[in-house]
Amino acid sequence: MSTLVIVESPTKARTIRNYLPSDYRVEASMGHVRDLPSSAEEIPEAVKGEKWAQLGVNVDADFEPLYVVPKDKKKIVKQLKDALKDADQLVLATDEDREGESISWHLLQLLQPKIPIKRMVFHEITKEAIRDALKNCRNIDEKLVRAQETRRILDRLVGYTLSPLLWKKIAWGLSAGRVQSVAVRLLVSRERQRRAFHQGSYWDLKAILEQEKTLFEARLITFAGTKVATGSDFDSNTGQIIAGRKVRLLNEVEARELQERLTDKTWTVTDLEERPVTRKPAPPFTTSTLQQEANRKLRLSARETMRTAQSLYEQGYITYMRTDSVHLSQQALAAARSCVEQMYGKQYLSPKPRQYTTKSKGAQEAHEAIRPAGSTFRTPQETGLSGRELALYDLIWKRTVATQMADSRQTHITVELQVEDAGFRATGKRIDFAGYLRAYVEGSDDPDAAIEDQEVILPPLKKGDHPNCTELEAIGHETQPPARYTEASLVKTLESEGIGRPSTYASIIGTIIDRGYAQMKGNALIPTFTAFAVTSLLEKHFPDLVDNSFTARMEQTLDEISTGEAQWLPYLRKFYLGEKGLETQVKERESQIDTNEARTVELENLDAKVRIGKFGPYIETNNGQEPVTASIPKDLTPADLDPEQVEVLLRQKTEGPDKVGLHPETGEPIYLLIGSYGPYVQLGDATEENKKPKRASLPKGVNMEDVTLEMAVGLLSLPRTLGIHPETSGKIQAGLGRFGPYVVHDQGKEGKEFRSLKTGDDVLTISLKRALELLAEPKKGGRSGSGSKSKAPLRELGSHPADGEPVNIYDGPYGPYIKHGKTNASLPEGQSVEQLTLETALELLAAKASTAKTSRKSSKSAGSTKRQAAGASSTTRKTAAKKTTTTARAKKTT
Repeated sequence: MSTLVIVESPTKARTIRNYLPSDYRVEASMGHVRDLPSSAEEIPEAVKGEKWAQLGVNVDADFEPLYVVPKDKKKIVKQLKDALKDADQLVLATDEDREGESISWHLLQLLQPKIPIKRMVFHEITKEAIRDALKNCRNIDEKLVRAQETRRILDRLVGYTLSPLLWKKIAWGLSAGRVQSVAVRLLVSRERQRRAFHQGSYWDLKAILEQEKTLFEARLITFAGTKVATGSDFDSNTGQIIAGRKVRLLNEVEARELQERLTDKTWTVTDLEERPVTRKPAPPFTTSTLQQEANRKLRLSARETMRTAQSLYEQGYITYMRTDSVHLSQQALAAARSCVEQMYGKQYLSPKPRQYTTKSKGAQEAHEAIRPAGSTFRTPQETGLSGRELALYDLIWKRTVATQMADSRQTHITVELQVEDAGFRATGKRIDFAGYLRAYVEGSDDPDAAIEDQEVILPPLKKGDHPNCTELEAIGHETQPPARYTEASLVKTLESEGIGRPSTYASIIGTIIDRGYAQMKGNALIPTFTAFAVTSLLEKHFPDLVDNSFTARMEQTLDEISTGEAQWLPYLRKFYLGEKGLETQVKERESQIDTNEARTVELENLDAKVRIGKFGPYIETNNGQEPVTASIPKDLTPADLDPEQVEVLLRQKTEGPDKVGLHPETGEPIYLLIGSYGPYVQLGDATEENKKPKRASLPKGVNMEDVTLEMAVGLLSLPRTLGIHPETSGKIQAGLGRFGPYVVHDQGKEGKEFRSLKTGDDVLTISLKRALELLAEPKKGGRSGSGSKSKAPLRELGSHPADGEPVNIYDGPYGPYIKHGKTNASLPEGQSVEQLTLETALELLAAKASTAKTSRKSSKSAGSTKRQAAGASSTTRKTAAKKTTTTARAKKTT
């Protein structure tokens, strides 16, 4: 008797195969095999004429979804059907959450097996877990399937109903989403707070005191019996002290006068308090907390974290990574406690096994926290992992082991000091027993160093002592605006508000960035002007859809559908149909929304109007009778656009650009301008003969007012040749590109080798010797060469059977990808570089090539159609074009 086991990915298939009997065949479905149509060409001919076909959901027939098999999955489905012919039993072993349950259900609907079927679930891929799962198979959970299907339909209804409205009223290509739009609103609300923020300033004193040859620090807290104002006493909307606060606000003059008066005066300890504090370890990781901590500690995006965790799970290193639970099994507790005892000693073990209670809203999905897999935990060094996988496993291992360690015992010390009429305070912290901090400190990579940093040692002091003041300094402070969201803080807020599911946060944040609603600067998510316009429209006309509580209640209802507490069909009818349904709201509101108003972004303290145009945001103001417009640079955010910048942009348009001087060789004027991508210099005027004069962007960190004629001439001379490489005789140049200043070595047929300049290097003055030093250093990724030859592959898979050309895996800006000739194919989510085979790579390349051919055919067909329609009347042509574009965009964008 042979058994066919189907999982989602080749990596998972290879790992699970090791733990199954020899007569079990394991195949991968490569994720979902069916979905709602993503483009017009995927809609079957039989229903193309139906009014609901574009939506993919027949709302008049009880919201019946239209499922199709995507082109790139047809071959996989055929392979699975062929494998099923030789099997006596089918085991569906997809992931244990709603998404995995849905994949199994769709496989069942497509394959229509005539043999016994089992649903096998497990939350870790180990020998014990797989053997145990085989003994405890179950049927497909229809409630989970229905909950996932309802979620998918709900997302389609919101996206495909609202997005076309945004195209008409604001700009083409925009999208709305059930969770996406709420997340964007969070970013916009924070940016509005930053724009409305008024800075406050205050002064205080810092003293360096000495007792028994030990120095310690104290801060001014009271003056003449009144508390001295600090940042928390200010109203962020006014920049003034909050009404009713009884505090003393010191200015610079008062602070310096007090400093002078207190110099050489006697200091006295008036009070001393030692307070014991116990700190407990944080719970083991959930999906959300793993994304947050990996972002803080490892600087990984949510998307990178989930991709890496998926790979670790499928290789059998960690338990299932999509979970809201902080529960640890008895097996995990025993393994963690064993690690503590062996590596740190019995004194670091908690008195009894420590369990945690899940507190997040709507917690569901898998039933155990993310932890190392197995009944014994492999140390990070024992895994053989490297790079991101090792770093993330190390994080998970430490966090899990720390949960079973003893509490950290600390003593917090507060010392009150008086000098004249000024009260000072010194605080210290002594770690009496490190406990779990020996293994894991939140936000730190090095626990031992973090423990040292946390300790603030004070000298032995008692009431009545007179420490000596060695230094007294007056310090000015300014209040700061609310911090922008990082991926970590946004994920934390979404989870705490019960918005969306943690397993979807990575894709939501990715979509927000990909669709141009936010830019990532450093670690901060900064909303764009488009995000402001879309959020304003939704807040005004569809407030429920961007309301945190409303969205959280939707999540709760979806959870209730998964448990059978709520019915899916009545809920969808209420949400979409009827007098207050989304469909009716959009139809009624469309005529009420003024397009000009929707494209305008209202910003406080700004007279000029900001509008969203075809080519991006721009400012508009009236200069007499004629309106004057100017594009806003792409890196300029709403919170940072002030009247001075508006004046510069408009002056460039009305008076012409600033002239830096004349080029010493050609005599042409050199101008300083601001464009869509920021400030740049331009040589000469744009004329009919010279439509594109030479331009050069200013290097990062260089302000417009700092640009000299010499610098401008140097920038316009880039790229400049430094000399010849002594080994290859190839030309070496220095230039300025998208990723900043660089040096490049032209190796002829071998391609070009790039290196970014480092801090201290100047692209205008760098020498050949320094360029050779940089080129000799190993490449760290980032800037790619002109071809794959100049970029070392992550792995060489072998030769393509069709032409003998190499098939390699490279690291790209969006993750690893496979390259053969001019065809590139991304690795599926969860597929590790190390486990990918040449056979799988060839399938992915073939699917990508097939998609590319289809796209080219569609483009040619569209061009042919346009040419045939050229003879039609003007009115007919415009109407048809508009209709066609709307349909195509609806399928492609949402």
